[in-house]
Amino acid sequence: MTADARPEPTVARQHRSERLLATLDPFPRVVLVSHLNPDPDALASMLGLKALIDHCLPGKSVTLTMDGMIARAENRAMVDLVPVPLSPVESVAFDADTAVIMVDSQPHTGRRASEAAVPKVVIDHHETGGVLTGVAFHDLRPHVGATCTIVTGYLLERHVPVPPRLATALLYGIESEVSGYPREASSLDDGALVWLFPRADKDLLAQIRNPKLPQSHFATVQHALANAFLYRDVVVSWCGAVSQPDIIAEMADFFVRFDQVNWALAVGLFGNVLKLSVRVSLLGEGSGEVLREVVDGLGTAGGHDKRAGGAIPLSDTRPETIDALLHTIRHRLLSRLAIDEHQGRRLLEASPVIQAP
Repeated sequence: MTADARPEPTVARQHRSERLLATLDPFPRVVLVSHLNPDPDALASMLGLKALIDHCLPGKSVTLTMDGMIARAENRAMVDLVPVPLSPVESVAFDADTAVIMVDSQPHTGRRASEAAVPKVVIDHHETGGVLTGVAFHDLRPHVGATCTIVTGYLLERHVPVPPRLATALLYGIESEVSGYPREASSLDDGALVWLFPRADKDLLAQIRNPKLPQSHFATVQHALANAFLYRDVVVSWCGAVSQPDIIAEMADFFVRFDQVNWALAVGLFGNVLKLSVRVSLLGEGSGEVLREVVDGLGTAGGHDKRAGGAIPLSDTRPETIDALLHTIRHRLLSRLAIDEHQGRRLLEASPVIQAP
């Protein structure tokens, strides 16, 4: 190096969390929204972002919202026990002084009841791309297994204290997304889990993982088993009319564990919407894209490589209409997977009924 040489100027790398907070800084109010019937990943992500804003931008009003219902027993336990303070999204006013943060979802992907609130910020890990017009900051990482992992990174970047209840919520949010096999987890997810676990309340975590179940849960299990059909390595199950929509995903999780199965599709009727859930036991199958093809022209769908969900709104819920739609869904899925639907059979024969012991 010559005597008059000067070192190259360096530009400090700005953390994503810093850009997020700069986007929110001008707004006195922040409202967090997510997808319909928020799951643990969405709930804990909102809670973590509230902690970030309260610590770094004190004095702002921060509201966490719920679109739809908290349906699954584990999710209700999490909301009640952590707790997660939620307001129905329809009761919240949005104005020019409000910054909307959308977590675990993206605008116009069919996962919300209304798209009236245009977000300033979108933070998500799903592969299903949304419309980002008007979004000032977005952090989209489909290679990451959970939105909670992204939020945990923000908290670490800004040195935000993470008390045991928040650590428990974030840990369970990540765990609920990456616990299947093969795991859809990145090194960032594993790092967040390792960091959160010693800080979490283990008794609280056990309570969330093991909630009591209502009788309707077992009625749906019975119906789904009685109406499950096996086509080579695919199970298709009709769950009937359900009292809460998340149980359809639970049934898909249940059926994909069958040792002769690589694909499981569970379908159920919730209100006037046909809900679909797909689970796959192999990597590289692209279940989200497959389900989008299956419901093309009928409804919306999206998801990950191994997990996907969809919804078809119905104007006619007569049994014959639903039967015809189920036939179409089954035909499209099996055709897409190159399986002969005429070689299918019932998963189980009818069980004998005994007298009460």
